[in-house]
Amino acid sequence: MEHRKKFRRGSSLRSLVVFLCSCVPVLCILLLLNLSLPEVSPDGHGEGAYRKFLPKMRSSVVELGELGKLMVAMLPDDLAFTIFTPSEEAFERFVNLRANDSLVDDKMNDTFAILSRVMGFCTVPRLVPSEAMPLLKEISFDSVSGYRLHAWKASNGTLFVNNVRSERVDMRKGEIIVHIMSGVIMDPEFEQSFQADEGD
Repeated sequence: MEHRKKFRRGSSLRSLVVFLCSCVPVLCILLLLNLSLPEVSPDGHGEGAYRKFLPKMRSSVVELGELGKLMVAMLPDDLAFTIFTPSEEAFERFVNLRANDSLVDDKMNDTFAILSRVMGFCTVPRLVPSEAMPLLKEISFDSVSGYRLHAWKASNGTLFVNNVRSERVDMRKGEIIVHIMSGVIMDPEFEQSFQADEGD
């Protein structure tokens, strides 16, 4: 009888040790994974290591390029602004700026002048998150330069500002909301200056 008790005690002790030995590596792996998991931004897109495991998702997400980052950096991030910044492709197509050759020393002043001007047209001194935009109903507001912006939201959530479509919405930098647009919002006179350059 005593021998059976010892056997049961030994058997249960062995089972506990086996159980712990099998659980500890799993717990360590989960802990390591948890430490490397990124924070998720308000729009639901992860940062950092998470993207390495999802290359297909990454390629479908439009990122804020170097020119857009420079534009956003011109604003104080502790004040409420919304900026409808052009995508990298839009910068290249509409105002002839390319991050790889427009940010070199001899072109930097011209690049900053263009970015400052564009920022004046596409930045609003208030928060305009996409969820606050009414569906299929136009609202208007003035940009920091006084240029009038007319915005509305399609039923699929896409924003349109002066007929320029959004590619990604509701990115945040401090108090600033950034919407990436498929074109450049600018007044006709400034737009004409780039069309004249193309004709030369």
